[in-house]
Amino acid sequence: MSTMLSRVANCLYWLARYIERADNTARIVDVNLQLLLESRRLDPAQLAAYWMPIVESTGDHEHFATLYPSPTGESVTEFLLFDQRNGNSLASSVSQARENARMVRDQVPAEMWEEINRLFLFFRSDKARELWESSPFDFLQQVRSSALTFVGISYASTPQNEGWNFIQVGKFLERADKTTRMLDIRHATLPKRGIPATVSQADALGWSAVLRSCSAWDAYKALHGSEVHPRLVAEYLLLSDEFPRSLKFCVDRLDASLRQISGVAPRRFSNDAERLSGRLLAELQYSKIEEIFDIGLHDYLDQVQLRLNQIGDALFKTYIFQPFVNLEDEILVQQEYQQQQ
Repeated sequence: MSTMLSRVANCLYWLARYIERADNTARIVDVNLQLLLESRRLDPAQLAAYWMPIVESTGDHEHFATLYPSPTGESVTEFLLFDQRNGNSLASSVSQARENARMVRDQVPAEMWEEINRLFLFFRSDKARELWESSPFDFLQQVRSSALTFVGISYASTPQNEGWNFIQVGKFLERADKTTRMLDIRHATLPKRGIPATVSQADALGWSAVLRSCSAWDAYKALHGSEVHPRLVAEYLLLSDEFPRSLKFCVDRLDASLRQISGVAPRRFSNDAERLSGRLLAELQYSKIEEIFDIGLHDYLDQVQLRLNQIGDALFKTYIFQPFVNLEDEILVQQEYQQQQ
């Protein structure tokens, strides 16, 4: 892979990751706001218990604590949506996506650039804050619609070559990570090991919110009816072969895209990224949800997130961190990678 293609691959990969990250952040905030509408009698401590798990699920709770005195609805939504000091906020993700798209404008369809730029300019304007304050639902829906438009354009207008496969790798790696984090929001309601024997109405409502965060509610109901149980929810979001946001589905598509890039056949590998993704996929194919709960859902999800990070690191070392013609090029790419982690 040439130096130029390494840079293009890096930008396309992170472009897709940041758009997916923005979409998932909007999903989490949207569902939690809807959940709170059904819980109007909560005191400040209970409200904090609703919001803090969201910050913890992003892995940014320590950074949040340095910026805000307490986890209120206002402070958490500001941190997750608008705070540029939070590198994973919705505004930061959109800004980073736009910057990566700008660097490879000649490699992406004009419609894709226009959609990303439109969302970026929306966040830079006063309209974003005004819409959030007047109608949070419409604000979050606009972000999600823009992210879905990006995905549609990538399928409809982007040549399915190496660049397209790097977009798929970024999208499915980020989506797999965020599905595990959405699921992990409810881990405090579970025993440390094993499947809970009973589920309260409040817990069932919380688990249904997790399904809605992943746009899985309707598909889940078609399979399981109105019964909402942590075992069934976790099994669907982790091990489903068919649902596009399940961990197994995402890792399968991630693994396939990695092999499209290298040309390596299934059950073979030519680099560590393929080896790690293939191993994780094989384990998911032969896993049972009871085994996962025996490990402990929270501990299992932590392990999966670590392994997804390892796949991302291996991908960078294989395809992005290539020999450069001069020191300045090498420093630039290393800085980009560090800023985007």
